[in-house]
Amino acid sequence: MITVPDLLELDHISLAYDTPQGVRPVVQDLTLGLPAGHIGCLLGESGCGKTTVLRAIAGFEPVRAGRILLDGAVISSATLQVAPEKRRVGMMFQDYALFPHLSVADNVGFGLRRLGRAERARRIDEMLTLVGLAHAANSFPHEISGGQQQRVALARALAPSPDLLLLDEPFSNLDVDTRERLAFEVREILKTTGHTAILVTHNQAEAFAIADRIGVMAAGRIAQWDTPYNLHHHPADDFVRDFIRRETLAEQREQVFARGR
Repeated sequence: MITVPDLLELDHISLAYDTPQGVRPVVQDLTLGLPAGHIGCLLGESGCGKTTVLRAIAGFEPVRAGRILLDGAVISSATLQVAPEKRRVGMMFQDYALFPHLSVADNVGFGLRRLGRAERARRIDEMLTLVGLAHAANSFPHEISGGQQQRVALARALAPSPDLLLLDEPFSNLDVDTRERLAFEVREILKTTGHTAILVTHNQAEAFAIADRIGVMAAGRIAQWDTPYNLHHHPADDFVRDFIRRETLAEQREQVFARGR
């Protein structure tokens, strides 16, 4: 079996916030590795620390201990903080953060201003074709659906060819059916382009639809970092087993309620 090297490495990182009452630990001694071309997911309830980890990878939160490495180079440690814009990391936000006054094409090309006009136009066309929205290039965000806006945001994040793509609860603003369908679509797009990506979500269905590796998080730690199959069939402990079972039942109830049955 060919071993793919890890593109992203979190090496015993700890994260914390300064508060008036003192330092509040958020993530403690967290370690994981994500191979190039793979999709990872941090899965857990609100407050478990998953979004803070994503922000640390992006460069928006400092590391108190440990290291974050991208393609073998340290980008964060207790003594080093590479600026976010120098990390070659793309980020897709929960609310898409599209510019309402710009067309779909101009939103996708926003991060490509250093390219020449012809090369920029070619890259925009390539990205819109990739996400199936070439026909909407001249539309504005308010003129397309939520699912289409989500794909525009994905195209914009991929346009500069980042080494790593981060997705922050990318489907949370969509209805159940659209959410599940787009999770599969996003996985197919990322596998087509070969991008490495990591997302955070509280929704197990999304995690299992899109990710090659999932980290079940609780109280700032990863209880198990594994394949979807192993999480279901070989949980590391009672917490993981109960979490998977509880979330599965909750998602089934949500689907029933959403469909009015």
